[in-house]
Amino acid sequence: MNKVVVAYFWTVKKTNLPFALFSMARDRGRLRRSAGVNFAKMLGTGTGENFTPSDADLTRWGALVVIDESALDSIDSLAVVRSWNKRAEHEVRLVLDPISAHGFWSGKNPFDWSVTPAADSQIVAITRARIKWLQNFRFWKAVPPVSADLHQSPGLIAAIGIGEAPIGLQGTFSLWENGKVLRDFAYKGQAHQRAIEATAQYNWYAEELFSRFAVRNVRGKL
Repeated sequence: MNKVVVAYFWTVKKTNLPFALFSMARDRGRLRRSAGVNFAKMLGTGTGENFTPSDADLTRWGALVVIDESALDSIDSLAVVRSWNKRAEHEVRLVLDPISAHGFWSGKNPFDWSVTPAADSQIVAITRARIKWLQNFRFWKAVPPVSADLHQSPGLIAAIGIGEAPIGLQGTFSLWENGKVLRDFAYKGQAHQRAIEATAQYNWYAEELFSRFAVRNVRGKL
């Protein structure tokens, strides 16, 4: 059966923080059990500048869902999505098709199919990792230069940090004008190259996944 990836990001008022924290715990299982859903993660967000708890944005939360293509038209009707949309001041929804994915997320590659993107397609890159506990401080020290290069990269539309937990389960979600500008950042950026070399040297990930997606549709502004 054909599948598609959908990412949501919701901005809520600070007064709705209790709702957000409760829903993050409640909705993990509820979303996975929803009709047509193959894989789902509830996500906190941040600036991605250092991936420590001080980086967190307590007003923006998200969800990433792999769903059957046949269920796409009804995804906004899922109980979890309706609950967040009811409280959100702003919603962003991106419909994505995987181009490539290497690695694992919770023991599997949830993006195990691929499409060939149009030359002018906007691209989303998702990186995520489970960081070995003893490597957290070394990882945090390496992140700021890469984040600075990322946010200054030509062709970047938006980038945020994402995480399943305040510490140890972190990643980035970035939106790019096209595949070329993303490749330029990945393979030509000096800070990013140094981080790749450090990753090989210190082996600081217990699990990692690097993935790219063609953007089919965007609703709202990331």
